[in-house]
Amino acid sequence: MFSRLSRPVLLTLCALPIVALFAVVALAPLPYAIAAPGLTADVLGTNQGQKVITITGAPVRRTTGQLRMTTIEATGPSATVRIADIAKGWFRPKEAVLPRDAVYPAGESVKEIRKTNTGDMVRSQNHAVSAALSYLHKKPGSVDIKLHLADVGGPSAGLLFTLGIIDKLAGDGSGGDLTDGRVIAGTGTIDGSGKVGPVGGVALKTQAAARAGATVFVVPKAECSDAQVNLPKSMRLVPVTTLAGAVTSLKALGTGGKLPSC
Repeated sequence: MFSRLSRPVLLTLCALPIVALFAVVALAPLPYAIAAPGLTADVLGTNQGQKVITITGAPVRRTTGQLRMTTIEATGPSATVRIADIAKGWFRPKEAVLPRDAVYPAGESVKEIRKTNTGDMVRSQNHAVSAALSYLHKKPGSVDIKLHLADVGGPSAGLLFTLGIIDKLAGDGSGGDLTDGRVIAGTGTIDGSGKVGPVGGVALKTQAAARAGATVFVVPKAECSDAQVNLPKSMRLVPVTTLAGAVTSLKALGTGGKLPSC
């Protein structure tokens, strides 16, 4: 049969399955998410008209400067991401292509993911309060602290919540602010003992921080290398592993002392 066909026709017929394969690949949804720098919020200020940190039962300091928690924005867990979207994401410095399972829990519905993120945020807030009171040598329940941050889920604001509580209650311990009037951003989980953990997406979060005017970014030490990818020129990274280390570094920043670096 093929011997009766001209070479151009034969090549065309052979190419058809390949073209069809490429068409299928191009149109098929892939298990990835496209992420970009997200919103930031000053935990010392307000969010959607409500104070992020509300403290009663103890004197509250008037603070200057900002402590900005940072986020990333990503395509939704049910969004369709195709190879063309991935190709664009690879070549855009302000976007990242991530496995969907690295952004959202595998096997969970949209409703379940929202519930998980809300639960992680609540636990993060509870840990932040516990860690801050422990650092300040205050007994649990001696101060009433409420945290509010709308439209944000997950545990990544834990460290900034904790620093914000400490700044409002004690500042730098010498009458000044932990921020020394600066705009400081950061990310990191916190547990009740004050241990700081990694969160992911830091290369995008430093860009969100720069967009908000921050010049210092507090980052979990384990994510130093990731944080240096596409790092804004004006941004200084301060790696930390514990709450005590983070507070010490911010105090040193205000006094011109020696700081750890990535």
